[in-house]
Amino acid sequence: MQITTVSDFRRDIKTYLDRVVKNFETLIINRGKDSGIVVMSLQEYNSLMATNHELSSRKNELRLDSAIEKLRSGMTMNKDLIED
Repeated sequence: MQITTVSDFRRDIKTYLDRVVKNFETLIINRGKDSGIVVMSLQEYNSLMATNHELSSRKNELRLDSAIEKLRSGMTMNKDLIED
């Protein structure tokens, strides 16, 4: 995570944005007393939104937890793909 001020961000906006995209970093632009802005790459944002959607219903959350537990305990199986 990077933190900068509005002035520094304005002065070197391209470098900051390039770092956010290239390194999947989050940038916080400090605007003073408990005020700020978060900048993240579109890929990172989409990933967060997908995770949020997957965990949005209790039923889906329980199903994902169950699948993770099966993987951890070795209760998995392999299947071959059917090719047309």
